[in-house]
Amino acid sequence: MTASIRQLDTCGLACPLPLLKAKQALNSMACGERLQVTATDQGSWRDFQVFANHSGHKLLKRQEIDGIYYYWLEKN
Repeated sequence: MTASIRQLDTCGLACPLPLLKAKQALNSMACGERLQVTATDQGSWRDFQVFANHSGHKLLKRQEIDGIYYYWLEKN
């Protein structure tokens, strides 16, 4: 069984909004649920890594394709 992944599109939003929106989404999720965030802000690449390191949430994967940043997080 594959768990569904919640989607969050923050494209067009500048720092720190992509991370803040992701935090809000994670706050409303249960432990183990997953969130995919799509962003266009270059600073989000560093922000999401630092956030995962400090929050205890898992950054499962991050990817950049043609200026679009994708993050997969798992709620701790």
